[in-house]
Amino acid sequence: MQILIFGATGSLGSHIVEQALEKDYSVKAFTRNPEKLRGLNNSHLTTIQGDVNNLSEVENAMKDVDAVFCALGDGAKGKVRAAGTRNIIKAMKKSGVKRLICQTTLGLGDSWNNLNFFWKYIMFGFLLKKAFQDHQLQEKYILESGLNYTIVRPGAFTNGEVTQSFQIDFDAHAKNLALKISRADIAFFMLEQLASEKFVGRVVSISN
Repeated sequence: MQILIFGATGSLGSHIVEQALEKDYSVKAFTRNPEKLRGLNNSHLTTIQGDVNNLSEVENAMKDVDAVFCALGDGAKGKVRAAGTRNIIKAMKKSGVKRLICQTTLGLGDSWNNLNFFWKYIMFGFLLKKAFQDHQLQEKYILESGLNYTIVRPGAFTNGEVTQSFQIDFDAHAKNLALKISRADIAFFMLEQLASEKFVGRVVSISN
């Protein structure tokens, strides 16, 4: 299976790349900064330099792809996630690629009720407001895409190894949450979706 990863050199995307290679997937890593992947010497890795805002470059990357991972980010600026995902969706439809696994954030939709005061009103209400709104539009594009998507809503990113001990698919009433999860665990969960249809066409929250 060949997978294409957008945001491949980001703090989450790099984990998806590394774990995918460990699982012997053929990986296309789409990035503006290919030099960040030079330390990965693997025959199953193809690095593609490109800008997700350039539709033709995204379309060119789709050749022979079986599934697409989206881990786009630009910090608090809120200018890349939705626009980039819209291009990814357009390119997938043109190329006939159906499977999309995308990371957004806990707090979207009814998972807003899982958040505490700090995350609702300080982080997403003020400091990360633009990023949150960008994720909202990103999810809207995916939900309307008609693709075989899985949207993964993780808690706040932390460092650490794969633990597989996080909570999965909890409802809006769950309150016993740490509201954080390691990037390694997020990558692990996203890659697990390649072998499962459980969350196809679903939005799923994950967090410690």
